[in-house]
Amino acid sequence: MVLNVAATLLRVTGVTLLIYLFKWWSWVKQKNLPPGPAPLPILGNMLHLNTSELPQSFVELGKKYGPVITLYMINGRAIILTGYDAVKEALVDHGDAFSDRGDIGIGEVFSKDHGIIASSGERWKILRRFSLSTLRNFGMGKRSIEERIQEEARCLAEKFMKDKDAPIDPTYILRLAVSNVICSVVFGERFDYEDQRFLMLMTNFNDFSEVFNSRTGQEKKNPDTEFHEANLQATILDLFFAGTETTSLTLRYGFLILMKYPEIQEKLHKEIDNVIGRDRSPSIEDRSNMPYTDAVIHEIQRFADIVPSGVPHTANKDTTINGYQIPKGTMVLPVLTTVLKDPKQFKNPDEFDPGHFLDEKGGFKKHEAFMPFSAGKRICLGEGLARMELFLFFTTILQKFTMEPIIDREDLSIRPEPKTNATRPHSYSMEVIPRY
Repeated sequence: MVLNVAATLLRVTGVTLLIYLFKWWSWVKQKNLPPGPAPLPILGNMLHLNTSELPQSFVELGKKYGPVITLYMINGRAIILTGYDAVKEALVDHGDAFSDRGDIGIGEVFSKDHGIIASSGERWKILRRFSLSTLRNFGMGKRSIEERIQEEARCLAEKFMKDKDAPIDPTYILRLAVSNVICSVVFGERFDYEDQRFLMLMTNFNDFSEVFNSRTGQEKKNPDTEFHEANLQATILDLFFAGTETTSLTLRYGFLILMKYPEIQEKLHKEIDNVIGRDRSPSIEDRSNMPYTDAVIHEIQRFADIVPSGVPHTANKDTTINGYQIPKGTMVLPVLTTVLKDPKQFKNPDEFDPGHFLDEKGGFKKHEAFMPFSAGKRICLGEGLARMELFLFFTTILQKFTMEPIIDREDLSIRPEPKTNATRPHSYSMEVIPRY
């Protein structure tokens, strides 16, 4: 009896496995998919990827298989896009087809598909329109938001001046300063850097819903509304997470790069002195008269490359990219590092060179492959705010200080910290030397 049961279970298991393998093979062999490495059952292509250095894995696969690659993950098929041409074709030329969000792997943190970053379809359109409108009402792109950033930049400079006699690790204070800009928009006030409420807010984003004690109004009576508590919480989390970490990381990278290249820092000092002087705060209007500073900030963003793997999208209809079929429902990953460091677009892609954004006469030169905020329909909501913050924070600090390393300049590494998926620079401390 026991032997019969065991034999039956063995046969059922064998048949089930054969059915699985047949379906899996049919799925893998679907016609006109982009090329890629041969996958294994269940594991897919996981053995072809270094999970602590994914961007570099994608770069190497792109060299071997071309700009559009098929990979099989444990949770399904993914199309990897490498290089400016492929990413532009998908996100810009076929932006509508790839406007849905892919699985970003942190669904619980972002309340599944709520908020702006993780949502798709009509929900995403409604929340994006509402968020843009609200931010404009709060001063996005206007003098009022500039004044908030100027105030925070002055506070950061005061903090540096207070701590000038000892080496400074800028990581935490930059995060506080940039987050304070979002606080001033969302809460209507900035916080002192020692304020315990502010410190608690920064250490636990999950408390945002309690701190931002708001309600969704009459909309509660509408069962189909997207203006409910889950979307409110997730949208506020999006604003703080995306609006704090990316900009503060870019500033942190920028200070490190300027310490590595003192001649670039000196040129920035001269342009700031000539255009702004030392008696007034920098303003956004100054940017058009400061081509070298603008070029350096763009190059910092390009070189820092802090979202190298990009954010996943999903094809919402069958689409053709680079001659290959992308089936509806397939996750698509535009690898931004392969755009920002595309050798066809930048002459020295792996080196820091402000000349990438300067013309022959020294004027600022735009570049279509400059995509640190991604591109197309899902371009970063806070691009305008981030650009204002980077210019005003950099110029305000450089107006008042020279940044010096506490170790030999030759030992400074401006490459990403290993095993972080190339998302952050090495930790460092610096001395801030008042310029007057």
